[in-house]
Amino acid sequence: MQNRLLPSTTLRRGQEGKTAALTGTPLSPRRRGSRREQARLKASVVEEDTEEWQKDARFAGLERVGGVDLSYIKGDDSRACASLVVLSFPALEVLYQDCRMVAVSAPYVAGFLAFREVPFLVEAVQRLQQEEPQLQPQVLLVDGNGLLHPRGFGTACHLGVLTDLPCIGVAKNLLQVDGLVRDELHREQVCSLQRSGETFPLTGTSGKVLGMVLRSCNNSSKPLYVSVGHRVSLDTAVRLVRACCRFRIPEPIRQADIRSREYLRKQPCAPLEGLEALPASPESSKKEAELED
Repeated sequence: MQNRLLPSTTLRRGQEGKTAALTGTPLSPRRRGSRREQARLKASVVEEDTEEWQKDARFAGLERVGGVDLSYIKGDDSRACASLVVLSFPALEVLYQDCRMVAVSAPYVAGFLAFREVPFLVEAVQRLQQEEPQLQPQVLLVDGNGLLHPRGFGTACHLGVLTDLPCIGVAKNLLQVDGLVRDELHREQVCSLQRSGETFPLTGTSGKVLGMVLRSCNNSSKPLYVSVGHRVSLDTAVRLVRACCRFRIPEPIRQADIRSREYLRKQPCAPLEGLEALPASPESSKKEAELED
């Protein structure tokens, strides 16, 4: 699943309609429909803990943690592998995996990425519920954002509402929304995180805390950007992400990414030269290096 750092020209929440009115360019029917549906789903987001295991300092009662990812063939944004893995907790051993090739036909529209990718992830969760219901995850970690989003409703929120599962957004890059910028001050704050588990809040100009910056392990100074998706508090989200990290990237997401890329490599229709190497390969790509950091 791609983390996109929005350019400065990207419209912020509520500005699309104003800009359309000023330029005389009406919003497309697809965009209007997506906005209405997104607003409808957003109303169902729960930003607090709903499960007993979330209230325990050691997450007693939590046994299964899921991770999802969409990996694209390099140079082809119409074909991807949708991956769902379920790991035991706290051992973080893989209990279940589902990797499927999918045809991605919906166009990418800034602020509406979930409409392009989430349907495939929902299908993966539904297959698990039908085939191995005893392995259903009690929480999903998503390679993307939740409330830390231009419209306050990222992929982790979208997936959480549609599956009614607790979801956490875990991004590798800062999404510049609500006045948040990756400036010198932000870089200094990141540098101040010296040990695993240290954090600082992402407070927008609106005054709302949209997420937390987390140093997830001692071996990497690159932080993670954690945000609420659905049915979890921000504090619980940060604690759980840290508990799932052997490397920089939490293990559920890391395993979903590794396995989806391995699946792509084995597809006869997928040109191997267009794929990024797996972490075990000597030609590790930047993204794969991040998985091991």
